[in-house]
Amino acid sequence: MTQRKPQESNPYNARQVQDLKKLVAQGEGAMLEFKRKAAYPEKIVREMIAFANSYGGVLLLGVGDDKTLPGLKFPEDESHVVQEALKKCRPRLPVREQFIPIGNARTIIRYDIDESDRKPHFYSEGEQKTSYVRVNDQSIKASREIREIVKRARRKKDIRFHYGEHEKFLMQYLDTNPNITLKRFIELSGLKKFQASKKLVLLVLADVLRITPHEKGDLYSLAFGKS
Repeated sequence: MTQRKPQESNPYNARQVQDLKKLVAQGEGAMLEFKRKAAYPEKIVREMIAFANSYGGVLLLGVGDDKTLPGLKFPEDESHVVQEALKKCRPRLPVREQFIPIGNARTIIRYDIDESDRKPHFYSEGEQKTSYVRVNDQSIKASREIREIVKRARRKKDIRFHYGEHEKFLMQYLDTNPNITLKRFIELSGLKKFQASKKLVLLVLADVLRITPHEKGDLYSLAFGKS
């Protein structure tokens, strides 16, 4: 449930606005996102989901991509559509909302999203459920492997895997190549998709491999040695 401070309880505060400007000056990144307005509230919630599924973050509504602060003329209306879109998040996503008046009858809305202990979260539309993770300054649609890793990472204990011929081949391949995709691993190993996927997921959970989410195919690389 969104925790909100009513706008009327937040009068203009020069120090608060100065802190806001310093934050905006950092630019968008792994834990900071700007949105000019809530014209597409589902996109805002997807960003929030990506933060919750990753390391948390702050979303500022009323800020331009160019770091300008046009603010919102009707922040209550913008807030309402965002809160309605949040109802499509499963499991429910806790979000802290704060109105920050910036003068000239304009307001910025700040949303703080913590890393969730109930991840992965999904955006649910009818029968379709989609999950997202944050990579640098982008929110990426999460693959099945990413969702499985996110789900199991917080409760992993003594992850065990069989170091067989396919694992040995994978280590040798990554010793001379920077990364590999699931598709490429399937092609080279001859494994079924579910078998190859399971092996890669276990190796990531065991901290043998590192996964970098990518919409065109997640990249798997060694978690040590080569970068």
